[in-house]
Amino acid sequence: MASYKPVVVPAVPRLGEKVTQDTLYWQGYKTPVQIKEFGAVNKIDFSPVPPYNYAVTASSRIHIYGRYSQEPIKTFSRFKDAAYCATYRDDGQLLVAGSEEGSIRLFDISGKAPLRQFDGHAKAVHVVGFLADKYRIFSGGDDYSSNLWDIPSAAEIVSYTEHTDYVRCGCASKLNGDVFITGSYDHTVKVFDARAKSSVMTIEHGHPVESVLLFPSGGLLVSAGGRYVKVWDVLKGGQLLVSLKNHHKTVTCLCLNSSGQRLLSGSLDRHVKIYSTTSYKVVHSFNYATSILSLALSPEDETIVVGMTNGVLNVKHRKPEESKEKSQKKRQPAYRTYVKGRNYMPKQEDFFVSKPGKCVLRKYDKLLKGFQSSKALDAVLEPHIRLYTPEVTVAVMQELNRRGTLRSALAGRDEKQISLLLTFVTRRVIEPRFTPILVTVADMITDIYQPVLGQSAVVDKQFLRLQEAIGREIDYQEELLEVLGMMDALFATLTKKKATYLEEKKSNGLTKTLDQDTCN
Repeated sequence: MASYKPVVVPAVPRLGEKVTQDTLYWQGYKTPVQIKEFGAVNKIDFSPVPPYNYAVTASSRIHIYGRYSQEPIKTFSRFKDAAYCATYRDDGQLLVAGSEEGSIRLFDISGKAPLRQFDGHAKAVHVVGFLADKYRIFSGGDDYSSNLWDIPSAAEIVSYTEHTDYVRCGCASKLNGDVFITGSYDHTVKVFDARAKSSVMTIEHGHPVESVLLFPSGGLLVSAGGRYVKVWDVLKGGQLLVSLKNHHKTVTCLCLNSSGQRLLSGSLDRHVKIYSTTSYKVVHSFNYATSILSLALSPEDETIVVGMTNGVLNVKHRKPEESKEKSQKKRQPAYRTYVKGRNYMPKQEDFFVSKPGKCVLRKYDKLLKGFQSSKALDAVLEPHIRLYTPEVTVAVMQELNRRGTLRSALAGRDEKQISLLLTFVTRRVIEPRFTPILVTVADMITDIYQPVLGQSAVVDKQFLRLQEAIGREIDYQEELLEVLGMMDALFATLTKKKATYLEEKKSNGLTKTLDQDTCN
């Protein structure tokens, strides 16, 4: 009796993922560390001075973490309700934060009690920050106002009430100590100068603005709101340079890397997208477990910290570069050691001993070997096979069809199994490599279960989806045939008809005759 031959799964070439320098750079992080906070993390801010600790604002607390610590090294909890937007000053000595009750508190990093408290907002303050001169603070609240405060006197300098909805984000210019920017749910971004009584520039984003970011040069402004990330040229009066729509849900936070050449955006769709600031194309992306609210990068991109809606803080540290001495491994034998004798041809007097190789059969092969067609089909319809290696499922179907047992394997199934089969066929029948066999499978399923149509709403819905998928594919094929016909016609008109030797001779003779008549 001949030995059983396993099912041959045809290999299909796949396009490999393009590995770029950005891919290698952004994949150079260790396995993330998860830290659970008391509530949704609404702000993460790194200290601009060594050792680059970072402040995490969640619930009614502000936690200060060391770069490699998983427990907070300091906590500010003098808030009656939720705290918002804890931000470091450029020297790393002071920290300012807003709150749900409408007050702003200024903390010394080395102390616990607030140094100053600024009262003036009627509602929650969601955005605060320091101006470049280090002696003034700007703020924005749910009372639609944007205020400027003096740190030494704790007094309000000026209040702007130009926004018509909640002010939820803002940033300050690092070059000009009088300029700061706020973004609001009224779809606008406003640029304020402390020396002016009103805003000096208004930009229409088109969606509620969740985050704004000013490039270090001060010439470009980035706004995020809705699914859009937009880049504006401030020096040209707020001209739109590019609009990016790479997220599927609202973009909530923005961040620049240390060199300013990469822009990062976090979204409720659980993704962090990394853009090149020259081409504004996505060069890499990170995927997270839940929706993202805040994002921060440490200096030199050593650590990337992401805060999520479920209160989890995701911290990734860059892998250390191995020294050359440690990276030098023990010298391995030369290549010729491994290939020695591989091409040796046996002589006539040699006695050849063959070593039988053990063939390990997969589950579906074992079932096929035992002529259990229905169970073999069930084995390849398991989620890990039908979703990630559909070619195996189709190969088994093709083998059953070759044996003539495909119809019996498809018959006798309940509502759940029929729905699973139809879902697989509907999804894969439009792929050219699977179409021939899956069309046969679809025909058999229709013939077998046609008498029971109308008895199950789920199965009827799957049959309708299959019909729609095949109908769409037929329409695409017809359109492609029309396009091919038009292209053939165009190529036919563009092709130059070459004259034959006889035609050239006749034309030359006619030319000579005409020349002679002209001379006469």
